[in-house]
Amino acid sequence: MSNTDRRPAARELGGRAQTPGGPVLDLLPGKQVLLGESTVVRRLLPTLGRRMVGAWAFVDHYGPDDIATGPGMQVPPHPHTGLQTVSWLLEGEVQHRDSVGSDLRFGPGELALMTAGQGIAHSEQSPAGHPRYLHGAQLWVVLPEADRSVPAAFEHHPTLPGFTSDGLAATVLMGSFGGAESPGRAYTPLMGADLHLTAGADVEIPLEPDFEYALLTSSGAARVDDTPLTPGAMLYLGTGRRTLRLRAAEATRLLLLGGEPFEERIVMWWNFVGRSGEEISGFAEQWDAESRGGDRFGAVAGWDDVRMPAPPLPSMPLKPRGRVR
Repeated sequence: MSNTDRRPAARELGGRAQTPGGPVLDLLPGKQVLLGESTVVRRLLPTLGRRMVGAWAFVDHYGPDDIATGPGMQVPPHPHTGLQTVSWLLEGEVQHRDSVGSDLRFGPGELALMTAGQGIAHSEQSPAGHPRYLHGAQLWVVLPEADRSVPAAFEHHPTLPGFTSDGLAATVLMGSFGGAESPGRAYTPLMGADLHLTAGADVEIPLEPDFEYALLTSSGAARVDDTPLTPGAMLYLGTGRRTLRLRAAEATRLLLLGGEPFEERIVMWWNFVGRSGEEISGFAEQWDAESRGGDRFGAVAGWDDVRMPAPPLPSMPLKPRGRVR
């Protein structure tokens, strides 16, 4: 998924300096963003107050949207560098195409994991004859310096591990959680899990004290250590927790994200992750130049010459901003 802001801010992220040394309960607001032609998303990361959670640097939650009479998601080819995209659907279907030759239609409960490495291009569409509702999340994971130039790749995992307990069914997207481990390849210590709470659930979930965590509600409402959480915001939990209490009066879906605080300083602008403003500028120039031929990002089949142009580069030099605003 692309950041379609035509004036995206350039941000320098990472480092442990502004990671809390213990548990917190910070409710972080999201903002509405138009994605592509017709899909409105709630952007929860980066947001006011927090830029990263472990290596997770970008979270969009969209839907549930009734697209029975509309086109649904229509995001033309766009580039990425230095990150992984994690696509997770709760309802609907998405057609993924990319410049390494992938062409896949995936649905709820399936992991679509794309590793950009040194460069990739992809598109995302609601296919013709799509289901009525579209609901899901798009997430980005930053690649560490040692792995940020790995060859571009795409993984599809139609089934994922998980576990159940009284009132809870967990599915592990990335990393490991509760003894279950995702088959998706991760390059830093992290985890992501979809949590389904039944009505009346009151559960304790296990956490890693060295990880920082955040939690968002996909549907329903929950109480997290007595703090209410409804769709439209993210609850940042800090570090130092071994367990977390979750309660739900109604059936509720949550997305739990965590990981070791990311040590490295990075620059994230539009769809690129790099290590300097000059590097980011180079990525943008290469993407636009490849409309006339090039080999960093490649071409996405089925789109002819249609591609999303890079926004204008910032006029001001990048300034370090850290993990929080």
